This record gives sequence, C-alpha cells and structure tokens, in this order.
Amino acid sequence: MAVDSAWLTSALWMGLALLSSLISIRVAVSVALIEIFVGFFAGNLVGLGATPWVNYLAGVGSIMLTFLAGAEVDPQVIRKHFGASMGIGAAGFLVPFAGVLLFSRYVLGWTWPQSQIAGLALSTTSVAVVYAVMVETGLNQAELGKIILAACFINDLGTVIVLGALFANYDVWLVVFILATAAAMWGIPKFLPLFFRRVGDRVSEPRIKFLFVLLFLLGGLGDLAKCEAILPAYLIGMVLAPFFLREKEHARRLRAGAFVFLTPFYFLKAGSLVKFSVVQSAFVLILIFLAVKMLTKFVGVWPLTRRFRFEPREGIYTTLMMCTGLTFGTIASLFGLNNGIIGREQYTILVAAVIGSALLPTLVAQKWFQPPWNGLEEKTDV
Repeated sequence: MAVDSAWLTSALWMGLALLSSLISIRVAVSVALIEIFVGFFAGNLVGLGATPWVNYLAGVGSIMLTFLAGAEVDPQVIRKHFGASMGIGAAGFLVPFAGVLLFSRYVLGWTWPQSQIAGLALSTTSVAVVYAVMVETGLNQAELGKIILAACFINDLGTVIVLGALFANYDVWLVVFILATAAAMWGIPKFLPLFFRRVGDRVSEPRIKFLFVLLFLLGGLGDLAKCEAILPAYLIGMVLAPFFLREKEHARRLRAGAFVFLTPFYFLKAGSLVKFSVVQSAFVLILIFLAVKMLTKFVGVWPLTRRFRFEPREGIYTTLMMCTGLTFGTIASLFGLNNGIIGREQYTILVAAVIGSALLPTLVAQKWFQPPWNGLEEKTDV
C-alpha cells in the first residue's frame, strides 16, 4: 500500500506504534516485542515500507536506545560483580560465536567469511530489547537487571571488536574515529556536568541538544570509518552512567522522548524486514539457527549463573535475556550483505533467526521466569 503523503505515512507508523502499546498493556508483554510482531504483520499484509526518513528515525532510535542502555551500566555494579558481569558477557559471546561458526562452516558448507558473519550475527545479545524490557518491568533499578545490562555490554563489545578485527578497513578515518571516540570518552564525563550546570534547566533543552550533537558527530565519523554509529553511542553512554545515575531526571526525559517517538520506528521496521515467503521456504533452517544460538547461549551462560549463586529462576531468566538478539545481529548481517560476504537469502535467514531470538526467549522469560524486582537477593561473586 503506497502512501504518498508524509503526514499519512507518519500517521500509519504512529498508529501502529499506538496499537502496539495498547496490545502490550492488554497482554502484559514488552512493547518492543509487540512492535516487532506488529511490524511483521504490517509489512506483509499492508506492504509497510520504510521511506528514507523512516530509516533515519529508526537509526536515531537505535542510537538513543544504545546510548540509554550504556547509561544504565552502573560502574559500581560492574566493580562489585566484576566476575559475574565479565564471565556471563564473555561466555555469552564466545560460545555462541564458535558454535554458530562451526555449524555454518562444517554442516551447511558456508565459506569461512560467511560463517564468521553468521557467528557474529547470532552471538549478540540485544541491548535494545533487554533495555526496553528492563525499563518496562522496573528491573533496570534492581541489581539483577544492572548485572544483565553490564553482561550485555561485555557480550556486544566482544561482537563489535571481533567484527572490526575480522573485516575492518584500516585507514586514516578509522584512526580519526578511534581517537575522537577515545577523546570524547575521556573528556565528556568532566565537561558535561559543568555544561549542564552552566546552561541550567531551559525549555529549549540545550543540554539534550548538546548530547545529540555529540552522538551524531561521532556517528558521522563512524560512517566515514565504516563503523556503526551505535558503538560510540554505547561507549559514551557507559562513561556518562555515573552522571545520569545521579541526575535521573535528565535520563527520564531522554528515555521518554526516545520511547515515545524514536524506538517505535526501529522496532516496527525490524519486524517489517521479515517476509512470509522467505520464512516459509527456509523455515526449518531458521529454526535450526535459532536453536543453535539458544543452545550455545545456555551452554555458555547458565552454568555461570549457578557459579555466581543466582537463584534458579533468576539464572534461567538471565540466560534467556542473554539469548535475545536484534540490533548488533542485524547490523552484522547487513554488514555482510553490503560487503558481498553473504547473499540475499543468507541475509534473510540470519535476520529472521535474529528477530526470532528477540521474540522467543524474551516471551518465555517474561511469561514464566520473570523475578519480582523488589524481592531480588543480592549476588556475591566468589
């Protein structure tokens, strides 16, 4: 269904976002997951298509989600539970990466570069989905939620580092990007509190605009260096986490704007990318990829939750959350397609499996294993 008017197109997308919110309230499931479902059906039933400005808003939504997720990574929790965060995050990346890579290479017969892309796409944990679920359930305020978010950071940091190491273009723009990101990570935590105090609380929100300028600037340098804009957004969010944990009102404003206007475009678009015809023709292989990802995630993560004295319910919930994938998984798949490493069919199979991993483990975790956040016991690394 072609809609020529930008306003009617906007109404359609926001109407789908509103519908998703109402369904989410009704069924008590994260709105991020419902938006993926709604985008999937809308893309196939009414031909929901992403215009350039929709792609832009979806991209900004992913940047803001990633930045806000990084800002939720409490440094004190990482220091206090360094073993749990580092161990779960590293195992959550390494075991699935190796498992999917070997399956793709020796069972499916894909080439090594294609298998590496598959391993990267299905080794990720979705910061976007996990963060959205943590916020909606209130677990982002609980210690367990903060440990999960910290482990997500370690997991996806491993994905980005390995993707860069395997396929990066080593040129001057990469050096500029790395130096600019490092300088921002060092200087922004010192400058931002002073800037916020100097300009004060204004209706025009110059403080929030400054953050957008910084994130867009680093994202632009990332484009020139053939890196993704969400990487510096995550890192900047992480180094600013102590500031936003003290100044919760600023984080609340950013979160409200992102979840109302930006993230629906991201999640709806992610769902609309999956086509019925491709799912039907490669359904078994998609399920196998999803099963391999979840099995290797459980092999890597669940024993460590027992090692770090998680309650059984919390351990399964944590493992299922680490099974989710979306943002970095689709980015790795698209990187492979754009650079001619994988073909269109392989791309579709991987993206469908990635989106499946955003839905299935999160639905199971929320329905049957979600712990009450106000009853969580404190974890102790040993």
